[in-house]
Amino acid sequence: MNWREILYKSGAKKRNPSLYKHFNDLLSTDFSHRKELDMLQLERLQRFLIFAYNNSPWNAERMKRAGFNPSEDFSIEKFKKINPIGKEDLVQYNEKIQVGEEFFDKVFYCESSGTSGKVLTFKRDENWDSFNRAAQMRGYSWFGVNPWDFNIYFWGYNSNWKKKLKLRVLDFFVNRNRMFDYSETSLKSLRKKLKNAVFIEGYSSMIYEMAKLGLDQSHSLPNLKMIKGTSEKIFPHYQEVVKKAFGRKIISEYGAAEAGIIAFECPEGNMHITEEGVYVEQDENGEILVTNMLSYSFPIIRYRLGDSIKLADENFKCACGRSHRIIAEVTGRVGKIIVGFNKQYPSLTLYYIFKNIYFEKGLAIDYQATQNEKGKLIIRFLEKLDSKKEDLILEQAKIYFKDDIKIEFEQVASFRMEKGKLRDFISYIS
Repeated sequence: MNWREILYKSGAKKRNPSLYKHFNDLLSTDFSHRKELDMLQLERLQRFLIFAYNNSPWNAERMKRAGFNPSEDFSIEKFKKINPIGKEDLVQYNEKIQVGEEFFDKVFYCESSGTSGKVLTFKRDENWDSFNRAAQMRGYSWFGVNPWDFNIYFWGYNSNWKKKLKLRVLDFFVNRNRMFDYSETSLKSLRKKLKNAVFIEGYSSMIYEMAKLGLDQSHSLPNLKMIKGTSEKIFPHYQEVVKKAFGRKIISEYGAAEAGIIAFECPEGNMHITEEGVYVEQDENGEILVTNMLSYSFPIIRYRLGDSIKLADENFKCACGRSHRIIAEVTGRVGKIIVGFNKQYPSLTLYYIFKNIYFEKGLAIDYQATQNEKGKLIIRFLEKLDSKKEDLILEQAKIYFKDDIKIEFEQVASFRMEKGKLRDFISYIS
């Protein structure tokens, strides 16, 4: 045991006493059979719902309106009669959802804004927090990675020097090199540090940007075991560039602060749902609904996370041997609307336009779209497009928009007009 491992485990013992209990439990169910996982999930779901029914007034009302008492006549059919909720509900009814601190030994204050722009604050109890970290650790273990291994982290975009200093101290304890700005100079400064990195994680767009700088040194990265993208969509053409530069593809961790680690990609390339902690549904429109079965201090039940997903067929067997259900694809955010002269279109339309061009023509095009007025869409590019590419984009766009949207092209130096995660569509229309 080296000093880094000792430092990490001593810190974890103090902050998250139940971390390694959860981690060992998750390892014990890692290769459980499908029936065993179903039984475990139903048992945990019922226990969680009974607690929420008795201790979270707002959630109790939701269940009563559905004619559902989880302690009397529990079934998945009745559970699914509870009306789904969105982030705006968690914000508006925050105090009525929250469970009293007297039930828990320790709670952490959390904040999440996400792409919706709505700021959500809530209390996450130690058991919930530890499970979330343990779920991440289990995913790391699939690639032979330890949380105390040296890593490069694209996250924490912050200009406040006091907060930066606090994060620097935290990062020292977890052996992390965090990037606070994403300029080309800063990215190139990572050349030497990359040689010692065991894993890279963070915004997938920034991992891609780093790879594009021509850091073709996959042969000189003997320690690198995992590249993990989170919070942003991983586009197909990202993988080509990243694999060429670093010798590995970007694997996906899917989750949210309030929903927990929902799924983690295995070495075979499939995103396995953390069924020991979350119950995942897909509604009739393809949108994900999440129930976090560890969120006792702030019960998250049938929550619309805001993503459109595709679940793999239930009979699909992953070559890795795990039986956990699989999310085949997170296709993107729902709810963001492109406004035409006469109709409205989901912003996911942009994803399909450029995906079609990539798979049909083999052209990888980085883009960001903005809309300031009805019927007009500005698509921004980092490179100057030739007439052939412009025609291809207009041709694909016409399939979806017909003549309802006027498209203009614009070349820019950067897509990062705002801090935090990169968004492929920004609307300034109310």
